[in-house]
Amino acid sequence: MSSVEPRHIPSAAPTWRWLTGLIWWIEHAFERAKADQRPEEDTRVRIALMLVVFGVLFTALVGGAGHAALLSGDPNAGGWRSGPVLARGDLTDRNGALLAANIRHYGLYVDPAEVWDREAALEAMTAALPRIPRDRLREALYGDRRVVVMNGLTPPERAALHDLALGGVYFEAENARVYPLGGTAAHVVGFAGARGVTGAELAFDREIREAGETGGVVPLSIDLRVQAALENELYAAAEELNARGAVGIITNIQTGEVLAMASYPEFNPNRRGETGDAELNRVTSAHYEMGSVFKAFTVAAGLDTGQADMTSTFDASDPLQIGNRTIRDFHAQNRIMTLEEVFLHSSNIGTSRLAIEMGGDTMQRYFRDLGLLDAAPIELRESAAPRRPVNWRDTTLASLSFGYGIMVTPAQAAGAMGSLLNGGRYVPLTLRPADGPHPGSRRVVSEETSREMLELMRANVVRGSGTRADAPGLRVGGKTGSANKVVNGRYDPTHAIGTFAAVFPTDGPLDAPRYLVFILMDEPQGYPRTGGFVAAPVAGRVIDRIAGFVNVSRGADRWRTATGEPIPQPGDDARAAQ
Repeated sequence: MSSVEPRHIPSAAPTWRWLTGLIWWIEHAFERAKADQRPEEDTRVRIALMLVVFGVLFTALVGGAGHAALLSGDPNAGGWRSGPVLARGDLTDRNGALLAANIRHYGLYVDPAEVWDREAALEAMTAALPRIPRDRLREALYGDRRVVVMNGLTPPERAALHDLALGGVYFEAENARVYPLGGTAAHVVGFAGARGVTGAELAFDREIREAGETGGVVPLSIDLRVQAALENELYAAAEELNARGAVGIITNIQTGEVLAMASYPEFNPNRRGETGDAELNRVTSAHYEMGSVFKAFTVAAGLDTGQADMTSTFDASDPLQIGNRTIRDFHAQNRIMTLEEVFLHSSNIGTSRLAIEMGGDTMQRYFRDLGLLDAAPIELRESAAPRRPVNWRDTTLASLSFGYGIMVTPAQAAGAMGSLLNGGRYVPLTLRPADGPHPGSRRVVSEETSREMLELMRANVVRGSGTRADAPGLRVGGKTGSANKVVNGRYDPTHAIGTFAAVFPTDGPLDAPRYLVFILMDEPQGYPRTGGFVAAPVAGRVIDRIAGFVNVSRGADRWRTATGEPIPQPGDDARAAQ
């Protein structure tokens, strides 16, 4: 008689053993309590118990399905719960043109334990979406755990893979920040992931995230039409001059609104990390000794304090000796000049004498009021503090009067220059569209001084060092600047910057709409490298292109004849050289 080995029956899971034991105990409890009752009673009890058990199971299943549905970021995400998606609102320019937006995309995940035929899955998936990294996909399919294969699948790409109905293939919904215009306005817009990293994305991060929750948008003061014109002219000139860098900023000097901001080299925020230091916003973060544009600040301070007027004279017959320093003029006139001539001929000697006459306390007070001793109070977190002088002795004052001895950002210089030309108020730069006067504005110089500075700036473009910035009928004014850079501890004339600060229109009421265009070329190659040659022409071309966008009409000009020739002014004995 052969023996038969008893077949091993796997034990039930602990939970099921507990549940079946409970049911058996309840059934037999009823049997013990009611052994003398009719058999029908026992049947009713069994039926009731089974209904309770199936009711509990059904409730658990429904609850689980509801939990999965509610916590899944995408109802079609292949059965895998999506990770958290942090929405960000759209960024637009002042006219509603899109600068940055979120789009839904998907991450592709593979769980190799659930893939039936790995080689077939490999071939099918690469055929449906050829851009999948084949080696990465093979590694995932033949691995031992669930991994991400790639991110950034578009909805059509996700659908193409989903339709293959492959086991072990999952998708997780994600939000991607995209910049539809690529590098346009990249330095002012910045970039973001779930949170802002640079530029306006960081500066307005909370507002942008709140807008994402409500479906709103966050507008900036930028005008894309003005921005495009600035970038086009600035980048073309930088490449032609083989410049190391370049900067451009356009502001409404009455409101402080930044209409355009550009920094060269440019970069594309959709491919960030590929361009080295191109992501640096030179407008707010790079420091420069600006050169002769600072003569506008020195002359304005002299006029405002009453230390000088347009007819005041300064002896520039010989170089100026201060201690062991000798100050010379780049375009020496070798004569006594009026204050107006000092400005038009860009005399270092003349402005040095004026600054020393005013003294350190006065110069320091005006520089502080003009915002030159602190970081520009614009919303961008990248706004850097200046490198300012430690002492304000005569030798320092002489240097400061013509833009040496202090390193500021272009944003600081633009804000200070606007203060001299808008009626005399310092108005902080802003990236928010303005709907009224800026609450942070303050008076810096008198209205009379502001009017005189507008006249001087216009005269400098008509018959001074800024002639190459003129734009027909737009009454452009401006001041050139040139400075050598320090290389190995010495000022090297082969490493220079050229700047031009332009304003238009220079006529009309002091509170009329008026715009500043600030251009800087960093280490342009060739010669000459002065602001009148490398920066002023760029400003003039930009102004010519944007006038219609900011509603400035071309008109008659009291400084020029009907044929466009300059009208001779009293005291003009020669046109200023560049």
